[in-house]
Amino acid sequence: MSNQAIVKVQLVRSPIGTKVSHRATVRGLGLRKLNSVSELQDTPAVRGMINKISYLVKVL
Repeated sequence: MSNQAIVKVQLVRSPIGTKVSHRATVRGLGLRKLNSVSELQDTPAVRGMINKISYLVKVL
């Protein structure tokens, strides 16, 4: 598991006013406040979540 790729995601736009499913995806990625950063394993599921809310996050 230690050789898994890591992806860092930062919340750069507020999820207020977005769809409920998009807000849930933000929470699922472990992002809370604006500019918060989360380190996640680079899996297809995580990539799909990032793609879904790409207008709210930035990949570092």
